[in-house]
Amino acid sequence: MSQPKTAPPFAELIAGCERSAVHLETRDVYGVPEEDEDFAAYLSGYRYDLADRASWWNSFHSTVASAVGRGVIVRRMRVVSEPVTDYIRFEHACTPQNIEAGEDVRWLTRRSARGLLLPASDLWIFDDRLIRYSIFAGDGAFVEDLLDDDPATAKSYADACEQIWQRATPHAEFTI
Repeated sequence: MSQPKTAPPFAELIAGCERSAVHLETRDVYGVPEEDEDFAAYLSGYRYDLADRASWWNSFHSTVASAVGRGVIVRRMRVVSEPVTDYIRFEHACTPQNIEAGEDVRWLTRRSARGLLLPASDLWIFDDRLIRYSIFAGDGAFVEDLLDDDPATAKSYADACEQIWQRATPHAEFTI
């Protein structure tokens, strides 16, 4: 097994992607400073108007839309506890933005995940061969991204994510 290395930026990784980018999120709370203002606004009752794209579209959405435009299938799975946290409610409310960018998003409750092997870290898998782990502290603060290209590890995680995907509920059908 190879030692994970510091990962290049997400935009660089997805730009080199040819077929698929799979994102697994497993935390109930994220403490990333670039979302603090939006999360606080959400908690105060603000909701984005999906029709007002200029108010919410950002470079991440553009990067994903570009990949999807090249034929890359982008899937996101979120494994969540019940009852969901305020942060998960925020993510759920913002998910139509991800969908508008071209992602397919599904949700899986931990209760429904019984029997599945869940990776210990959030991750992206690019073309079933390259893993970008996102490491977070216990309070949800981002620590680092690591890159792993070990074929056996990539296959194990790709297989696990496929099982999660098959069991998960499409966003349009997932209520919180």
